Amino acid sequence: MRHRRVIVTKHGGPEVLQIIEEDAPEPKAGEIRVRVEATGVSAYDLMFRKSGKLPGTPRPPFTLGEDVVGVVDKLGEGVSGFDVGQRVAAGTFSLGVGGGYAESVCMAAEEWAPVPVGIDPAEAVCLVVNYGTAHAMLHQAADVKRGERVFVQGAAGGVGTALLELGRIADLEVCGTASPRNHDLVRSLGAIPIDYRSENVVRRVREVTEGGVDAVFDPIGGARQVLRSYLCLRNGGRLVWFGMAATKKHGLRLIPYTLLMLGILKLIPDGKRAPLAPNAGPIIREVLPGLLQLLAEGRLHPVIEERVPLVEAPRAHEILERGGYAGKVVLIP
Repeated sequence: MRHRRVIVTKHGGPEVLQIIEEDAPEPKAGEIRVRVEATGVSAYDLMFRKSGKLPGTPRPPFTLGEDVVGVVDKLGEGVSGFDVGQRVAAGTFSLGVGGGYAESVCMAAEEWAPVPVGIDPAEAVCLVVNYGTAHAMLHQAADVKRGERVFVQGAAGGVGTALLELGRIADLEVCGTASPRNHDLVRSLGAIPIDYRSENVVRRVREVTEGGVDAVFDPIGGARQVLRSYLCLRNGGRLVWFGMAATKKHGLRLIPYTLLMLGILKLIPDGKRAPLAPNAGPIIREVLPGLLQLLAEGRLHPVIEERVPLVEAPRAHEILERGGYAGKVVLIP
């Protein structure tokens, strides 16, 4: 059996992504081979593609893709509990930086979660990393409580929209930054939109929340950005920084400055906290079945910016680099 896979041929722009055709991988003992129906594109994919300086980046050629939904097409020796033809979902954490940009993927059976019948694969793939990460940041890192007020930076993005939906389910009062074109979307997800381009974000957050929020979720990064997020907190509030979307425009040099600012903020004796974001991988494996059930019940509505054919992976990366999109960009083999 042959399949196609997208590889990063060298570090650089979207044009370094190329399609190769090869023999499909064979499942080892304890593994499942899945015919991929949808795989997500993330800001981390862009970071690994652009530069080899990010810790953990393999040498080219390598394949990106953190999340996968597909249909089981072969079982390795000793696998039970799954059937050929069954739809499943998983994060590719055990494979390193990815592996999802392909027509077939093999991973250990315990990595996969069954997908309820009738679910759109593109919607299901949004739950793996985006909603799984959002759940980890809300309930593990910030330990939110019913009725608390929270602020989401980048509220219209893939993780941002997941935070809004899961925040609504948790009975939180939510506001979030977004470009004006996405304000109606943010409102539809139960949050108050704030224009990060034209409004004083700190002042506006403190106005709409009557003095500050209990938790801020910042997937953007950068020293000034993290400081603004911190200033939105009330006394005793929690700042959860868990991403570096700003590196899409400003490069990896932002990471040490972000860490330095967080270190400084932790020294201020004002009762505010900046807890370390947990490793989301194990949490995602644990919560994914429950998230898929919420989707099956119609309680989650993942936002998809565009479904892009796998062979057009460079265009998918261009969408993310351009910015201003809403939700998740999904590759469809």
